[in-house]
Amino acid sequence: MKFTTYLRQGAPRLAVVDGTALIDLNDAQPQVPADLRLALKAGIDLHAASRSAVAGTAARQALAAAQLAPLVTEPGKTVCLGLNYFDHAKEGGREKPDYPWFFFRGASSLIAHNDAGVVPSVSSKFDYEAELAVVIGRTVPRHTKEADALQYVFGYSCFNDMSVRDYQKRTPQWTIGKNFDGTGGFGPVLVTADELPPGATGLKIQGRLNGQVMQDANTSDMIFNVAETIALLAEVLTLEPGDVIVMGTPAGVGQARTPPVWMKAGDSYEVEIERIGTLVNPITNERA
Repeated sequence: MKFTTYLRQGAPRLAVVDGTALIDLNDAQPQVPADLRLALKAGIDLHAASRSAVAGTAARQALAAAQLAPLVTEPGKTVCLGLNYFDHAKEGGREKPDYPWFFFRGASSLIAHNDAGVVPSVSSKFDYEAELAVVIGRTVPRHTKEADALQYVFGYSCFNDMSVRDYQKRTPQWTIGKNFDGTGGFGPVLVTADELPPGATGLKIQGRLNGQVMQDANTSDMIFNVAETIALLAEVLTLEPGDVIVMGTPAGVGQARTPPVWMKAGDSYEVEIERIGTLVNPITNERA
């Protein structure tokens, strides 16, 4: 099953994807909230509701023509991992971390598929990061074990963790360089966990700048996999429906190249994950 979030009259709406079309799920099944996070928090059986919607006579519209929103528009928490691929840690001059380098992203940084990533006026060191995003479907009890963790995952999507590198390096914690407005590409679709290998392992992940492959890896190369990451977070906090975990990026980022490669206005970055989809973000400059 695939889902997306699109805009209708400026408001985000949850939709099920049926081939090349989308069906507004609230229109087809009024008991379903029009927001993915709210639908998950309400405990709605989105699989059953979507099957009914697809089998019915609800209106369809072309997915390609829809204006999309970030898949979860306002996650309660967006927890990101740094240095979570062996080769990326190495290219950054670091060994395998003993514990994930966690940081948070705010909802105001998130943008949709085909929305522009924004080079801020205060920096030109604007980098790309192709990543796997995990959407939590049910409350994860504190101290959940790794063996039990994947049952709480609703699905997976693509993410571009665009980073303002000089601001990221201004402090020992990366948060400030990861939260500029217009820097968190998220979408275009969510593929439910039952459609993919456990933990979305073994999937090709690739990032392309203007069509040129810059990052090319496999989700099996992650240092901390999805289940282990959820268990580690559950030692500390309660993960709730609609929370998002962004699983880190593989090698090939712009800052590690000689000379460095920074994204600029007119560029485009694509994040493609096998069996999930392709996220595209053109790049523009911040307006004065």
